Amino acid sequence: MDLRALIFDVDGTLAETEEAHRQAFNETFAAEGIDWHWSPDTYRELLRTTGGKERMRAHRDVVGFGPSDADIPELHKRKTARYGQIIDAGGVPLRPGVEELIRQARAAGIRLAIATTTNRPNVDRLVEATLGVPASEIFDVIAAGDEVAAKKPEPDVYLLALERLGLPPETALAFEDSLPGLASAKAAGLKVVLTPSAYTTGEDFTGADWLMPNLCCLSRLIGV
Repeated sequence: MDLRALIFDVDGTLAETEEAHRQAFNETFAAEGIDWHWSPDTYRELLRTTGGKERMRAHRDVVGFGPSDADIPELHKRKTARYGQIIDAGGVPLRPGVEELIRQARAAGIRLAIATTTNRPNVDRLVEATLGVPASEIFDVIAAGDEVAAKKPEPDVYLLALERLGLPPETALAFEDSLPGLASAKAAGLKVVLTPSAYTTGEDFTGADWLMPNLCCLSRLIGV
């Protein structure tokens, strides 16, 4: 394989961020007087819907009450701000092997990209909090969910990352932790390394090219 780039999902792949997202959602609901509280089991089901605003709409449609479509974007902004505060506090480290893989790839001249459903501010906060530098100093390309028409499992965000890299899919590897992410990357023509996260462990990841518990010791896979 003529490997030229690694493309990473963020939530659940770079770091176990989903519990921080759940906490931020619940604290925002409480602060706004919305009678919702997402348990871990509820949130696991909601993660099948990609995108925070989309999850709120999906939950409202199931329970039959909650914020209107007009109110959800502002509510999501407040949730994003709270999530940023949690990340800034340093309670969400990178998953095992991530920092080493990034370092090895950069040393080998392999380009790095992000293809995520989350928005750009969340990417920036996580990278700054865990690696101590702006995301743009680590990743050559960042494609975020608020830049595409359709979120995962559609391939749009991976296609955007490949377009910005100027590379065909056969020269890149995608790193994912979820079924929507796997479907998105495969639909874009990419091979996928799947590392299940706390909220996706036990799911059927048939179709992944590699299924691994974490990103440790991938030197041979990326050829360094």
